[in-house]
Amino acid sequence: MKDSETPDKETLDKWQKDPNNWKWGIFYYNPEDPRGMVPKKIEWMGWTINFANTKAVLLFFGMALFFVFVTTLISKK
Repeated sequence: MKDSETPDKETLDKWQKDPNNWKWGIFYYNPEDPRGMVPKKIEWMGWTINFANTKAVLLFFGMALFFVFVTTLISKK
């Protein structure tokens, strides 16, 4: 699939339901899926990141580092 092409809803649903795109059943990893955030396997439980999307992973680790930094600042007071 080309970068300029947007997958249709049917393809997105197929990718989400494919057990091969879920590592250990909880981590979504699909290099074909351009989305950074995807619904979890059980959609009412929220969203997760696509660990095959570099931007989403960088955002995830950036947020985690921010929370560690804030927690460290608070605990030093």
